[in-house]
Amino acid sequence: MSANVRIGYLALLLAIPLGLLKVFRPTNKIHNFTEVLIYPGIAAIFVPILGVYSVLILLILISAYDMWAVWHSEIMQKMAKFQMEEVGIFGGFLISSLTKKQREEIRKYKLQKTKTKNLKKLKKMKINLAMLGGGDVVFPIITAGVYMVAFNSIIPAIFIIVGAFLGLTYLLSVSEKKKFYPAMPFISGGIFIALAIWFLLSLI
Repeated sequence: MSANVRIGYLALLLAIPLGLLKVFRPTNKIHNFTEVLIYPGIAAIFVPILGVYSVLILLILISAYDMWAVWHSEIMQKMAKFQMEEVGIFGGFLISSLTKKQREEIRKYKLQKTKTKNLKKLKKMKINLAMLGGGDVVFPIITAGVYMVAFNSIIPAIFIIVGAFLGLTYLLSVSEKKKFYPAMPFISGGIFIALAIWFLLSLI
């Protein structure tokens, strides 16, 4: 049995129980963990067929479409709502955020002995939830993979990932509650700035 076949069987053994948990016992942790495993696999398909220029053009096109889909047609909001309410699975990451007051309340409930009463209170607690689409994660991974292969170095890939992360961090810092924002323009902007810095440093 070849190594590729063994890896395939191992992937299948992991995929089946995780897939069942994702569908029948969904939690934020299980959902996000399975999403982390999905996107590198998608990137592995596209990295070999894209070049350093074509992937940048793809980022620009995807960013333009993301802005149109969120701010103009609002199709992204409709898709997210349909996935959450009808399908029960969201194709992306779910990021929950707690206020300082909520963290203190949870800590206080954990210290108390009346768990049943505390559990009811925790279930009623409203928690802000940010949704990050799968494309917002997979396109930076694809770009990093293309540049790593093209330049035979992990350095440009690190710059790309850091740039994407900083672009997303900036968006989260300026975004308002209960509003939808296209993440790809910010992520792509961060990637382009990071690549420009990497290119300038490589000239030194």
